[in-house]
Amino acid sequence: MPKAILIISGPSGCGKSTLTNEILKLPNVYFSISTTTRPKRDGEIDGVHYHFVKKDEFLKQVQEGNFLEWAQVHNNYYGTGLEPILKALDENKLVVFDVDVQGHRDIKQYFRDDAKSVFITTKNKEILKSRLKNRQTDDDQTIEFRLMQAFNEMQHLQTFDYLIINDDIQTASKAIVSIAISLLYRNTNQNQKLLENWN
Repeated sequence: MPKAILIISGPSGCGKSTLTNEILKLPNVYFSISTTTRPKRDGEIDGVHYHFVKKDEFLKQVQEGNFLEWAQVHNNYYGTGLEPILKALDENKLVVFDVDVQGHRDIKQYFRDDAKSVFITTKNKEILKSRLKNRQTDDDQTIEFRLMQAFNEMQHLQTFDYLIINDDIQTASKAIVSIAISLLYRNTNQNQKLLENWN
């Protein structure tokens, strides 16, 4: 039976976190929290923003097959734990991922047609550059690197089911919430339970 899975991806600075938070206001949604070996940043909470682990622990989990997908980004590892996702799907929840294009590819390969995806971006590179500068979290060199990454990510647009150009946050919010709600109403494995209760 089909499962409700939404993969969100897009360049850093496009508004993914803001739009994802709109989905998390809906009932019956599970947000997949990634595991990482990178150091915790100011304000980040273990188990809320990421599961923070040491490199040895991460690689042990890789060997044990505990990750749905994982990757090395620069000198740090990032991965998506499989067990909590399968549990959430068994509970008929919408599972939401915020991953890069490689993670998107791996999750799509695992869940196939059950997984739907949306790519979020800006209308052009200059708008993205302006947003990255306004965040005041990166130096010029890092911003240029992020723009180069964004260009590479844009080459994968055709592999996504939906595209949202985040020009207006209210319009983009309505769009992504509509996509999420449509997935919550997919005909899932609760059919038999409904039939039993309906008599």
